[in-house]
Amino acid sequence: MAFYRQVGEIPPKRHTQFRKPDGGLYYEELMGEEGFSSDSSLLYHSGVPSAIVDSRIWELPDLSTTPNHPLTPRHLKLHDLFESGEGHNVVEHRRLVLGNGDVRISYVVAAGISPYYRNAIGDECVYIERGSATVETVFGVLEAVEGDYVIIPRATTHRWLPSAEGVQAYCIEANSHIAPPKRYLSRFGQFLEHAPYCERDLKTPGDVFVVEGNDVEVLVKHRGNGAGGIVGSRMTYATHPFDVVGWDGCLYPYTFNVSDFEPITGRIHQPPPVHQVFEANNFVVCNFVPRKVDYHPLSVPVPYYHSNVDSDEVMFYCGGDYEARKGSGIGLGSISLHPGGYAHGPQPSAIEASLGAESFEELAVMVDTFRPLELGEGGAAVDDGVYAWTWAGRRQ
Repeated sequence: MAFYRQVGEIPPKRHTQFRKPDGGLYYEELMGEEGFSSDSSLLYHSGVPSAIVDSRIWELPDLSTTPNHPLTPRHLKLHDLFESGEGHNVVEHRRLVLGNGDVRISYVVAAGISPYYRNAIGDECVYIERGSATVETVFGVLEAVEGDYVIIPRATTHRWLPSAEGVQAYCIEANSHIAPPKRYLSRFGQFLEHAPYCERDLKTPGDVFVVEGNDVEVLVKHRGNGAGGIVGSRMTYATHPFDVVGWDGCLYPYTFNVSDFEPITGRIHQPPPVHQVFEANNFVVCNFVPRKVDYHPLSVPVPYYHSNVDSDEVMFYCGGDYEARKGSGIGLGSISLHPGGYAHGPQPSAIEASLGAESFEELAVMVDTFRPLELGEGGAAVDDGVYAWTWAGRRQ
């Protein structure tokens, strides 16, 4: 982000002496992306951020995947994955729905406080479907509410504390960084006038969050020889990682609420890129929000049939009534997977039903990937098995 932040106490000049009230030095940590050539922040710790006293294996949940073969569009019913959030937390109890070498999509319903956690593989984008949570981070505290995307940069130590109502979270884990689309930004990184959101819509930590403690365990997800090239470690730090008295820079976690996305509409149906909210390596995130629809006198408000020549399309239906899927069995909490090589579009009955509509009250989060997605154990467990045949109304 080009949006520079300064929080807490920092020295007037970077990489210079910054002393505690007792005369000792604070420990400066540079957290930066792409080998010192992209966004970064400087954090000032009371303790040594490298001081660990133990490291053990963290046995991750099942991250294996199964190819979508034979090629099949699918309906996955995420709400069937959890009866409640009791005994679950946002970090350890995610169930893998879909994944490939670039991104993993998981779902979790949680009521418990998570362990301290750091993803050392890529950024995370966690969409809050229902409920709310406090997210404590090394940069400070975020309040995450229904409709928020919580963007957590790679290697940010944090933990989740759900509210009394718990939280339902749709977790998008990248193997890269997640950022606003480049076409929304100036060459210096400011949001442009045509962007559907801007810096004012981003919520960032307002103050430092200092916690004292010793021998603090942090769960770290990192690269290795496990399923999907991912393994976990339990690293114990000599002092609490939340000992940062100040930081500044352009790398930090933030939230963005889907209700602040200003939809782009036209006289005829607009293509999916107008709904884009984030991009990453080999995938994008879009959202379909309540909006006025096409106003040409002969317009067809639902999408035309289209072939995903280069991508798989994953749609998570999380609010309202999605017009194009009427008659398919899709409902709130559903995912539709339309794989590359398959022409997809609205259910036939939805086309005529949409004519004359002036607005759609729908809310969905879409992920388009440029490599094929495979089914995780969670996705395979809640596949309805019949969605593929709903356009024809029968199976041979």
